[in-house]
This record gives sequence, C-alpha cells and structure tokens, in this order.
Amino acid sequence: MQGQGGPLGNGPDDKGPDGRGFDGREGARGEMRGFPGEGELQGGEGMGSALKREPDEQTRDEEAARLAREAAEDEEFDAAVKAIVSSGLVAGPDPSVVADVVADDSKPGPPPDAVAEAERIALDGAVDAVYRSILTRAPEHKVQPSLERVRKALAMLGNPERAFRSIHITGTNGKTSTARMIEALLRERGLRTGRFTSPHLTSVRERMAIDGAAISREDFLAVWEEVNPVVELVDRESTAAGGPRMSFFEVFTVMAYAAFANAPVDVAVVEVGMGGLWDATNVIEADVAVILPVAMDHERWLGHTIEEIAREKVGIVKPGSFVVSAEQEDSVAQIVMDATREAKARLVAEGPSLHLVSRETAVGGQLVTLQTPAARYEDVPLALKGEHQARNAAIALAAAEAFFGGGAFAADVVEHAFMSVSSPGRLEIVRSSPTVVVDAAHNPHGAQATADALREYFPGRLVGVVGMMADKDVEGFLGVLEPVLDAVVVTDIASDRAMDADELADIAGGVFGDGRVFVERNLAEAIDRAAGLAESDDGAPMASPAVVVLGSIQLVAAARTLMGKPGADGA
Repeated sequence: MQGQGGPLGNGPDDKGPDGRGFDGREGARGEMRGFPGEGELQGGEGMGSALKREPDEQTRDEEAARLAREAAEDEEFDAAVKAIVSSGLVAGPDPSVVADVVADDSKPGPPPDAVAEAERIALDGAVDAVYRSILTRAPEHKVQPSLERVRKALAMLGNPERAFRSIHITGTNGKTSTARMIEALLRERGLRTGRFTSPHLTSVRERMAIDGAAISREDFLAVWEEVNPVVELVDRESTAAGGPRMSFFEVFTVMAYAAFANAPVDVAVVEVGMGGLWDATNVIEADVAVILPVAMDHERWLGHTIEEIAREKVGIVKPGSFVVSAEQEDSVAQIVMDATREAKARLVAEGPSLHLVSRETAVGGQLVTLQTPAARYEDVPLALKGEHQARNAAIALAAAEAFFGGGAFAADVVEHAFMSVSSPGRLEIVRSSPTVVVDAAHNPHGAQATADALREYFPGRLVGVVGMMADKDVEGFLGVLEPVLDAVVVTDIASDRAMDADELADIAGGVFGDGRVFVERNLAEAIDRAAGLAESDDGAPMASPAVVVLGSIQLVAAARTLMGKPGADGA
C-alpha cells in the first residue's frame, strides 16, 4: 500500500506519450501555429523576391518530412489527451462531459491554462460523481452498531490503519478545531500528518487532509478505485447474511485510512463521526485519546442522559494509551477515570496541571498562556477566537506532548503552530462592511461558547441568520443566543432534515418575542435583511454592527460559498 499517483499522474513531471512533459510540449503544437519561413517573408527583401526563390528538391523533401513528423507528433499527443480525459474516472457516469473537453474542430488548441482548467473541471465532476454514489448509502445512525464491516474491508486492503500512529478525538463540540491544532503542532515537529474530520464545508476532499492540505482530486479518485471493489465485496457478504451495505461514513473511513497509508503519513489525527465506541473510526489503536467536553447532542442515537453519551465516547480509549480529557461534569469525569483505569491507560485531565492560565484578545485571534503537565507556555499567539478555542488549544498541546511521551515542546514550535492554524466555519469573518461572521455552533453547548465570543469580539449591534436541523434542540439553542442577538432572521436549509423556516420562526418568536424575528427563505436575502437590521441602529457609533450566520454546518457552508470564500485547505 505504498504511495499511488492519481489516475492522471501527479503533476508537471508526468511525461506525455513522446516522453515530454505535458506542461512543456514545445514543438508539435507551438510550431504549427506559424508558417515555416514567415520571418523571412516579412523581412527586408519583400514578398515578391521571396516568391521567386525556388527551393531545391532536397530542401522540399526535408521540409515535407518535418511537417509530416510534426503532424504525427501532434496527432499522438491529441490521442493521449483524449484517452486520459475519456477515462471512466474523469468522465464519471456521464461520458458526454468528455465532448466538451476533447472536441477537435481542427483549429489551434486552447492555451495551456484553459486545458488545465478543463481538466480540473472534469476531475471535480468525477469526484462529485463518486461522492454522490456514496451518498446513496445509509447514514451512520441508520445502520446497526458494528465495526465488523469496516474491519473486514480494511483486512482485505492489507490493514492500512496499522501503517501509521494515531490520535483519536471525541466529544460534543470542538473536535475539528482541536484536530487542526494537534495537526499543526505535529507538523511543526516535522511529522507528515493525515487528518480525518467531518462534515465538510465545500468539497468532500476536505474530510481527508494530508500535510494540512485537502487530498488531491487525483489521489481521491485513485483511493476510490482501490477501495470500491472491496466495498462491493463486503456489501455482498453483508447483505447475503441479512445485514446492511456499508454506510456512508464507513466507506469514507476506509478511504481515509487507505489514503493515509498510501501517502504515507507518520500519524493520523482522527475525529469520530458520532459517539466513539461503535463509530467507524474506532478500529485504530490510537496512542492518544482526546475527550473534549461531553454535552447533550445526538440523543436519539447516543443516549438520553449525559452519562449514557459519555459511555459511548470513552469507547475510544485503548489499552496502554494516553487519555487527555477536557473539564467534564462530575459524573462524566468519573466515567472517564473508570475507562482509563480499566484500559490501564494514563490520564491527563484539565485541572491544576492542565489549564488555560490567561488570555488577551488580539487582532485576528488572541494571546494565550497555557499550563500543561510538561511546561508553561507564555503569551502564545493563537489565530482562533474565543475562550473555548484557548481551552481547546491547551488540550491540543497536552495531546501532542503525550504523543511524544509527555515532554515539553520548544516555545517557537508552539508559537508557529498556533499562529498559523485555521478552522474554517468557526467564528470566521467572511465579509466586511458590514461584518458577516459564520459559526458552526448547532447545539446549546456550542451556542454558549459562540455567544461568549460574540460579546467579546463583536460588541456592536448583532443580528443572527439562523437555520437548523429539525432533530436539534432548537429552543435551547436560541435561548442561549437570545441575550446576545438583537434580532434574528430565520431561513431555510437545502436538506430533508432541515426545519422549515416558518416552524423555526414560531419557535424563535417564543424565545425572542415580538418584533425581533424575521423570515427570509433565501439565504442571500436573509443575510441582506440581517445586514440592514444590524446597521439600522446608530446607538453605539463606536462599535461596528455585525451579522452572524449559525445553527448548521450546512448553512455555514452555503454562506461561505455565497460570500466567495474558497474551499478549506485548498479543496
């Protein structure tokens, strides 16, 4: 399972059919755009005298041979490009897209950047076709809990999950941001990293990152070609025994572990999809288990008490590992301690030896002082906003220390990692004048962290744009935000799971009262309406108004796209 290039090769070093790079194909196409001797015809003697010169027979033969050779090379090159673009991976389920890319009307070819753009569009179409085919599978919560299907698929692939070390992250909120901070620390120490997080914002390729960048289009397609036959075989065996096909998330987990082994990476930072014990990711023997704050969410599938949910989440703790836990409610803290003891693991918990010492708001983020069991790190620049992110940073730093055996990091390593880290969709400013912020909070616990940060960073008049899934604690979520938001504009989300805007407005009306709730079903119109409401009060001229879009990661993703933000990590 060594590194495999994508189906179209890995870049400008790939060779064309004649041994030349596709990015440096001088000759065949370039020379045929002009006529032989054109410079002479336009030179000092004039056209009349040039036409009088009759080349001898040998010159004519050489010229004819050269033209024939160039024509053959051109034809060979065009055939190779057509073969590549016409492959099943690029064309996807609709081969008609190929006609737009390889149509040949005997005119000079497009400039290289246009060819590259056409190839990129074709590859994006192929990635999207794969994603849509996987979307036909059941979501994780509709498949009975079992790790058997994932284990079987990985065994058929040669157990790629054993090719790298790992850090496993669970908890109710903060998993993606913490994963990104851990990844940044490990990379700053010189390790090659894989990162598996969910859900994605713009492109499914964001879920699998290698060295901090979204997996390339070519590598995504290559790993799908590798994994798909195995998935189909596991599906057949499972359904023959009366079981389900592999779920959506199970397939992506297998793809991620295969991609990380192919890269290859030194360590993977893996975020659970939901819960922990029965989560598809939980087939790795992680060196470090990170347990972020446990709160109520996904009750239909994880349990109706915080203790039931916690027991699911501590299922990621492995024998002999390190466990790094954020501050928890007393009952949850006891469950974490019990799981650690049973696994003969070592526990580092937020408290006297691991905590946020102090923080100060700064432009673009904050300055934090962190205490870990190994050291005290003073005035570290962190490019993320909010006290919750500062506390996540302490947990991330302790997890990275534990991965290396518990020793302290050099101060410059921590500074460089945290000052460059990003977490798209988390208190992210996507537009100015007026300021538009997006945040992925979608449950009451997350809303509280966001509300505290909004007060600190955006003290002016603040209007929310909210859309939510119907299975969420909508009233509890809005109740936390009500003291912070001057008004709220509710909108629709393009999802079957989403709550209708009118129903959401009824609930919001009960929380915010008369005159503070508005409905705009179109997101662009909702943001525009919110901006107008935010700028309507001049009572605090020194504090700029702002709009915050929140309530669902899907809504945040749509807002980022609408505001022209690029995909995360170069996706």
